[in-house]
Amino acid sequence: MPMLVELKSGETYNGHLVACDDWMNIHLKEVICTSKDGDRFWKMPECYIRGGIIKYLRIPDDVIDKVKEDMQVSRMRNRNQGGGEGGGRGGGARNKFRGAHRGGGPGQRADRIGSGGHRGGHKDM
Repeated sequence: MPMLVELKSGETYNGHLVACDDWMNIHLKEVICTSKDGDRFWKMPECYIRGGIIKYLRIPDDVIDKVKEDMQVSRMRNRNQGGGEGGGRGGGARNKFRGAHRGGGPGQRADRIGSGGHRGGHKDM
């Protein structure tokens, strides 16, 4: 995919995206680098750009549209899978009665207001 990367220093890199990671580090191939003032050009077979120095990326509109479509398809697929109890982090009925010991439950003394749990709890004063 062809793209333009502008760095915080003002240099620009035009090339084809090979890879991008979670920190926005980018690997480009067939790259043309342009100096900040636009007077000098370098052609490179490939380059690696650290995500922290990137100012912005210019990506073709059709690529952005494709990503949006893929995200919608993915959401629909996830919705249709559903099924299980509770979903998310809770685990459904399996954890339904857990946590009674935290800040309440049978056997807790009424004069200990706000002493919830073994990790310090919350104390109202």
